[in-house]
Amino acid sequence: MTSAEEKQHYALALVKALFGHLPSSFHIGLLYDIGCQLEKSCRKWGFLKSFLPHISFANPVFHAFGHQWAYQLFYHPCKQEGFGLSDGEGCEHFWSSIMGLIPSLQVSGVCVIVLYHCLRLKLYLVSPASLCY
Repeated sequence: MTSAEEKQHYALALVKALFGHLPSSFHIGLLYDIGCQLEKSCRKWGFLKSFLPHISFANPVFHAFGHQWAYQLFYHPCKQEGFGLSDGEGCEHFWSSIMGLIPSLQVSGVCVIVLYHCLRLKLYLVSPASLCY
């Protein structure tokens, strides 16, 4: 992944790989932050055409409230058969529960910052490639 924004092709590739390991009669419920957009793209452009009858799309509860009222009714997991009482926020709950294990002063991207300054100052105390590993 090279950027922070959502890229639908990652989700499409994962769903296609998942269906490669499931029986052809299997039906899945897909909870995705932008499930409504993913379904719209699949129908418009023919992505996952053979799998669409076997997928129920939904938005996690937190993300559903960011959408128009009609989308909230249609893509809310509690309003669709098969999702039960799931709110679709399991990963967020998990990351929140282990937050104490993550150092609060951890800086992401140190390698890039150090490498940039070393190259700018022409400091080659070590090879630039070894700074990242």
